[in-house]
Amino acid sequence: MTEFLETGAYASPGLAQVQQWLANTQRLAVLTGAGISAESGVPTFRDGGSAFWAQFKPEDMASEKGFRRDPALVWRWYQYRRELIAAVQPNAGHRALASWAGRHPGRMTLITQNVDGLHQRAGSAGVLNLHGELMQDRWLEAGCGRCQADAVTAAEPPRCALCGNMRRPAVVWFGEALSPAVWNAAESAANACELMLVVGTSGAVYPAAGLAIRAKRHGAKIVIVNPKPSELDEVADVLLRGPAAQVLPALLAA
Repeated sequence: MTEFLETGAYASPGLAQVQQWLANTQRLAVLTGAGISAESGVPTFRDGGSAFWAQFKPEDMASEKGFRRDPALVWRWYQYRRELIAAVQPNAGHRALASWAGRHPGRMTLITQNVDGLHQRAGSAGVLNLHGELMQDRWLEAGCGRCQADAVTAAEPPRCALCGNMRRPAVVWFGEALSPAVWNAAESAANACELMLVVGTSGAVYPAAGLAIRAKRHGAKIVIVNPKPSELDEVADVLLRGPAAQVLPALLAA
């Protein structure tokens, strides 16, 4: 039966139940979304823009077509987003996940829809970044075979001096597939876990949201940490109503 815990009521029997599951879990999967990063001050994809950037559609700034149409404009938008990320810090929710994994090696698989790298900055290792990494670049094309990331022209975006191949953010754009290796690892974790924490995600973005449904079908307990209702609430065994930065430190203290 699903149990609702109001924000601040973190000593309730429901929380104790989840802590008991955690103590007996050898395979924990955690799926995080934009909500946990928003608590650090990271603007979500569709908000937080300056007056200048607000005039552009996110779809036009996050697609290969848009990048090819105006590489310099899209590159500057991503540089702007990187500056926003660099100015914030991981919050207590990020740190609680990293700390628990460090105390219980080999038991947690951390899967994130976020591209900001805050989990890694908090100390989490082996994070499965479903949508890529904002602070990293990769080549747009396969290249000339001699493209070197440390030997590019100083342009917006940087280019291979030999063939003109452009560097692009290492994120998954609209119309692009997830990394097969990352997705396969995430599916395997969902299939094998005994417990999945779904933290700060609306449950509206697929295929990521489908991981919780997959885990449920394979017999895992599903615990959702979110101050607001999500589209995955119906598959939850327990709903922890509250921000991740408050709930996760209490939940993962042991």
